[in-house]
Amino acid sequence: MKTIVLKQPGQFITEDRDEPGQPGAGEAIVRVERIGICGTDQHAFRGTHPIVTYPRVLGHELGVRLVDVGGHGTVTCGLRPGDSCAVEPYLHCGHCVACRAGKTNCCTQLAVLGVHVDGGMCKYLKVPAAKLHKSSLLSVDQLALVETLGIGAHAVQRADVQPGENVMVIGAGPIGLGAIQFAQAAGARVIVLDVNEHRLRFAHEKLPGIKTIRSVAPDLSNLKDMTDNQLPTAVFDATGNAASMTTAFGYVAAGGRLVFVGLIKADITFSDADLHRKEMSLLASRNAPSSEFPRIISMIESGQIDTTPWITHRSSFDEFAEQFPSWLDPATQVVKAMIAV
Repeated sequence: MKTIVLKQPGQFITEDRDEPGQPGAGEAIVRVERIGICGTDQHAFRGTHPIVTYPRVLGHELGVRLVDVGGHGTVTCGLRPGDSCAVEPYLHCGHCVACRAGKTNCCTQLAVLGVHVDGGMCKYLKVPAAKLHKSSLLSVDQLALVETLGIGAHAVQRADVQPGENVMVIGAGPIGLGAIQFAQAAGARVIVLDVNEHRLRFAHEKLPGIKTIRSVAPDLSNLKDMTDNQLPTAVFDATGNAASMTTAFGYVAAGGRLVFVGLIKADITFSDADLHRKEMSLLASRNAPSSEFPRIISMIESGQIDTTPWITHRSSFDEFAEQFPSWLDPATQVVKAMIAV
């Protein structure tokens, strides 16, 4: 089968690989129909991702159709051939301290499709059947968005956002947009900070009700004016930028929470005196646990989360390698690109 391989930074090649064999007990074969492109893929292409090794088959945001389930899978997981599913790409061990606590997203042995192991830039893929989350209502486009939405959803859940709370999201890329939507769904009043005018305009137009700030470091008096003279009680940094993450401590209200959603391979420094004075809670948010996927699908199905604005660019499987480098240029204004396989 035709497979797109990132042979080395900056070089995609197409290989003819064997299709996966028959599924064993607890395994499923799926036909990949949609592949979402995210920042992980961009960093891997640039050679700046701290984990990806080469060669690697990327692709972890997947909308698929079930082909076959091994053993008695149709009984144990309720799946039938032809079902449309989102793929949970986080392969966890099931027995470490995190897994036993239900925190499968931070398993000590975690392997992510398209990052640690080969992913879904191919026609057929073998995955654990338990990693498939079906919907009879959502399109494969929508199902391919579930994983990226899950990152924002989990961050908002980590912060326990409450109705009427003042929340700030720093970074209006796809992960930040997800955090915005789930914070709004929780009833929060949302402020969005970014340096990119296009991303702020996109967020303002597509997600009504938010307030936006275009700045590297907003004036705290202005921010207080937008939050009843209090500052936000929950701040989410989705930039993966060390300077932004360091500055974010100063935006949090007394008794508030700062959640790092973006990831960077660097040290972050802060004032311990300020942290203690505010009794601030600092949280990391990684991926999303298995339990988030059905919840997100249900929220999209009910209309609580609107996926309509997300996909701004599209490519066929055959045209992807040629088109992808252009998506790295900010001038193309990509929010979310989607590949049809």
